[in-house]
Amino acid sequence: MITTDFVPGSPCWLDLAAPDVPATAAFYNAVLGWDYESMGEGEDMEGGMFRKGGKIVAGLGKLTEEGARSAWMIYYSVADADATTQAVESAGGTVRVAPMDLDEWGRMAQYSDPLGGQFAVWQPGTNKGVDLVDEPGSLSWTELYTSDAAAAKEFYGGVLGWQFSDMQLPGGGGTYILITPGGLPQERMHGGLMELPKENLALTKGRPYWHPVFNVTDCDAAVAKVTENGGSVQMGPEDAEGVGRLAVCLDPSNADFVVLTPTPS
Repeated sequence: MITTDFVPGSPCWLDLAAPDVPATAAFYNAVLGWDYESMGEGEDMEGGMFRKGGKIVAGLGKLTEEGARSAWMIYYSVADADATTQAVESAGGTVRVAPMDLDEWGRMAQYSDPLGGQFAVWQPGTNKGVDLVDEPGSLSWTELYTSDAAAAKEFYGGVLGWQFSDMQLPGGGGTYILITPGGLPQERMHGGLMELPKENLALTKGRPYWHPVFNVTDCDAAVAKVTENGGSVQMGPEDAEGVGRLAVCLDPSNADFVVLTPTPS
């Protein structure tokens, strides 16, 4: 489970770069009940925060990178962003955004893993991360689709100190690899990675990619809101034994995310 103590290696923040900020804000308001709070002035609303019940759950900004697709960026908490950057480079990754301070809030950096999967880190200052997790309308899991699970385990294990455990999917569906921050028990697992053929990674033309899983009270109702508001569904809704009912969705700009109604514990 994801918590807000944000130990090193755990997800602590996520934001979305979108070509149309107001339209994207309206979409997630309809699907997840998020309220958007602009950090600027005027009609352009170039960036700001999503809130659920007054608590910050994610960020939203304008997509400005030439040729980039709209996508969620997941940030993992680290004690030292500069040391993490050195570890990324030593392990064959690429620095997309060098470590930089965001006032007194913290220090961030963005990377690509050796196969091109993009992720980010956050060294907390006064801001440790989002306010709400593992509740309806908030982040409850992070997931990597990659064409080389063994390489991903080696890279992320070395860079972020993660520990891994395998889970066999029912019906011969393959192996799902569970991720837990280093030194913590398995009940603190926060994500997973799944090996898929490159042809199944069409969103990124074969490159690995991370996406967030959002907790919802009613998966089918959330999926209906996705399609009613210009999004689409890649998979589901379907039941996953011991996990819950889930669907893989795309927002109107083709940023991918999952909605999950967890199995009651």
